[in-house]
Amino acid sequence: MGKKIKKEAEPPPKDVFDPLSIESKKAATAVLMLQSPEEEILIKSCEALYKFAQKGDENKVTLLGLGAMESIAKLISHEDKVVRRNATMVCGVMAANNDVRKLLRKLDIIPSLIARLAPEEEIVIHEFATLCLSYMANEYTSKDQIFELNCLESIIRLFSSNDPDVKKNAVECIYLLVQDFQNRSAVCDLNAIPPLLELLKSEYPIIQLLALKTLGTLSCEEEARIIMQEKQALDHLLKILEAKELNDLHVEALLVIANCLDDVETVQALQQSGGLKRILTFAETSPMPDIQKNAAKAMAKAARNDEIRRFFHEQEAETSLVKMLGNENDSVKAAALLAISVMCENMASKEILNRNGISQIVALLKRENDGVKEAAAFALANLTTAYPNNARAVAEADGVNALINLLSDKKEDPVTNACTVLINMATQEPLRSIIQTHGVMHALVEPLRSANNMVLSKATLTVAAFACDGDSRTEFRNAGGLEPLVKLLSSNHDEVRRNACWALAVCANDELTAVELCKLGALDILQDLNLSSSRGNHFSELAYDKLLDNNLSLKYSQKGCLSYNNLLTNGFYDHGRIKPEAKLLSLEELCKQPLNQNRAIIIVNSRCPELASSVSPTPDEEKRESSSDLSQSSRSLSASKEKGRATTSSPVEEKPVSAGRSPLLSRGGSKDKPPSRGRVKGKKEEEKPREEDEVKVPEPVVMKQEWSPPYDQKLSDYIMEASKTILPLASVKERVVALAQFVAEKMGGLIDKYRLHEFNWELHMSDLKIQTQSNVIQIGKIKKGTFYHRALLFKVIADRIGIGCCLIRGDYGRAWNEVRLLDAPHQEGTRMSSPTTYIVDLMFNPGSLLKDNSAEADRYKYI
Repeated sequence: MGKKIKKEAEPPPKDVFDPLSIESKKAATAVLMLQSPEEEILIKSCEALYKFAQKGDENKVTLLGLGAMESIAKLISHEDKVVRRNATMVCGVMAANNDVRKLLRKLDIIPSLIARLAPEEEIVIHEFATLCLSYMANEYTSKDQIFELNCLESIIRLFSSNDPDVKKNAVECIYLLVQDFQNRSAVCDLNAIPPLLELLKSEYPIIQLLALKTLGTLSCEEEARIIMQEKQALDHLLKILEAKELNDLHVEALLVIANCLDDVETVQALQQSGGLKRILTFAETSPMPDIQKNAAKAMAKAARNDEIRRFFHEQEAETSLVKMLGNENDSVKAAALLAISVMCENMASKEILNRNGISQIVALLKRENDGVKEAAAFALANLTTAYPNNARAVAEADGVNALINLLSDKKEDPVTNACTVLINMATQEPLRSIIQTHGVMHALVEPLRSANNMVLSKATLTVAAFACDGDSRTEFRNAGGLEPLVKLLSSNHDEVRRNACWALAVCANDELTAVELCKLGALDILQDLNLSSSRGNHFSELAYDKLLDNNLSLKYSQKGCLSYNNLLTNGFYDHGRIKPEAKLLSLEELCKQPLNQNRAIIIVNSRCPELASSVSPTPDEEKRESSSDLSQSSRSLSASKEKGRATTSSPVEEKPVSAGRSPLLSRGGSKDKPPSRGRVKGKKEEEKPREEDEVKVPEPVVMKQEWSPPYDQKLSDYIMEASKTILPLASVKERVVALAQFVAEKMGGLIDKYRLHEFNWELHMSDLKIQTQSNVIQIGKIKKGTFYHRALLFKVIADRIGIGCCLIRGDYGRAWNEVRLLDAPHQEGTRMSSPTTYIVDLMFNPGSLLKDNSAEADRYKYI
């Protein structure tokens, strides 16, 4: 037997690379190794890059710069499971960086990530794939791509995963996706709500919170609310509210409930099951301000529906809201006030809050927090609308001062709501008087200068509500409120312009205010508005007519009609008809014009200039004048001397002192010394003081005499004669007939209607113009008057002696008067008959009364 020989080992093939162990300390090297075809190197490189990226965002930026993501994106779909897993882990961590996500979108990585959600993949791959998708779902483009690829089902399927991280990432991804409305419907169709409700039972709070947030977004859709009602989702939510250990979920649970309360059927089911009462009790007693705030907001949102508001009222929601007003947190107060504002749409709720709540709301008007003040004003605006008892309760709670102070608030909404409350209170006379005494007219001036159209609209309405008496109009005028009000007539906002016209129409009831408005150009602006087909309105016409009522000359020239209430006074003149867009010159300007061939302007002025310019100051006026300048002091002294002289002279002999007369020229003794002491002695005793007075008193200031219209002595005589002869007559009809005959007698007597052309009144008027060298003729000087002369004289005298009549201008120089008379005297116990309108004949058969719309009346007016 031979000796055994040891077999030698075979050498490795020459074409095989010997194993090489490399230890790298640079991330760039690991990135380069991602290009290797060896799976072991890829596994180790991805693992190293994952650990490096986890350390911070700077490392992610470094890897992005080294070009790692291009290789990682390819390795996600590698055939080796471990390589896919490690590459997916790197991708999930790196996606937290915004720049990385931009690159991933360019690389179109979402289809690869969705493929990794397949059931056969490892849980770790599911975790990091969903993590990457949740990061990508923050951008709209990625959401849209996920929706188009029908990937929602794959994500929703992972709600039932055994791994909590996978559940968390999947729910978060769906939560971000349903922020887009098109994904909400798709999620509901995929039956995602039942598994979301199951996730509410998870032991991990973050999963519960994300599930609630997702349900809160989905519940904005009616389809989702129907499914939630079928699956009894509210029972799950109420259990969360009642579990004190889940207080971190209460806010989100309430938001879901708030959305569910938008459905009447849901609220009705809650009321029947007692769930609605449980929600109100929880909101009222919760120690967390956010919960109370959200509960109040939920009630405010749901109560916009009439049926739901009724359900809330039956559960005494108003009481819960009033209790919330006592919370120290201002956001809770504001939310409760908002809910009260909505509940006030129900009249029964207004009654409950009238007994308990208004005083607390009024007190909140004085809070420093702007949101609370605004919400309190809004609540009071709704509470007082169409409910006078609440308006009185606001006044009793001392809310007037607080509301007026709000008018100067810097924010628009409090001012608007305060105006609304004041308007509601102004409908009651006692409350309006109380508010007026607190200076509301002065406070309204500032809102009229606002740049906000809603503030301007409400402020002008408030002016219209309170400027209904003379004192308020005077206060408003003195406060400078007319100027901004007139400017608002030119507003481009229809409601502001309309309300400004209304306010101006109310203010124009006062003569002094109307005159001031005309000076500010209101009449011209209103005239332009009424000529416009788009900017004019009924209130602009009303305001224009109100201003014309204080400028009857312009009214008669434009409208051609003066009503029973338009009483002609001194200074009225008939210029004749003018076009609506034409401007009427003043009487002074017309009097100063040179003689022309136009028709004469007829003036009415029975006021004696001497009596108009006389001054008889009272002792109080003397005191006021003595404290002014020296010239006023001189006039006071002169008036005092005249008063002293009145002890010995009769009232008939006493002559009034002119306002412009120098006190040095006035005669009379001293007030302290009666004139019965003797003229010579009095002269000697007064020589020295009088010399001293002459030294002390400076030269009197010559006052510029104001222009006055020409005085009509004849018209004054006509009025006196009519007062003595016509006024004592028993019936109105007799007075009308007598006045018609009187006017006809003064204006040329009866005229034969077939010989009217021979009357020659035009020649008479031309003679008067030449005699007076003026285009303006006093009506009393006219001896041959035609229709419009006689009708004007009839109206002037009738207004002075208390006969109501209209003056109407016709065509071709015609004019006539209308009167209303009872055909038979009224008997006691019988119904009073309506008066009949008659046309007064002043030309052809003076004194005859022609029934209006009859053939005789039409012939008189038109033929």
